[in-house]
Amino acid sequence: MTNRRDKIIKIRRVVFTTLLIFVPIILIILPKDFFDQGQSLSLFVLFGVGEYVYSTGMTRAIMHLIHLDFESAWSYNKLSFIVFPLLSLLWLKMFLDQIGKTPKLLRKL
Repeated sequence: MTNRRDKIIKIRRVVFTTLLIFVPIILIILPKDFFDQGQSLSLFVLFGVGEYVYSTGMTRAIMHLIHLDFESAWSYNKLSFIVFPLLSLLWLKMFLDQIGKTPKLLRKL
């Protein structure tokens, strides 16, 4: 029974690690304006809670930051310059946790 459970855990770990590797690569390959067109997916905007909330435009801003288009990122959401480095750090920590090589500095996060 534990052998089967260990296999499932190992498969989940491999799948999660693969996603942690390929999602950033896919975001880099996609054009920077990939999310610029179309209707907003923000639940706050869709349900009319408010016209502007702090998260409005965050996905578009992060995508432009990934492609080093700072001016467009600033125009979509100024907080993305704080959120993107924090997300990157957390993404790196998750990846290092999965491969078992987390430095002491990141273990406390």
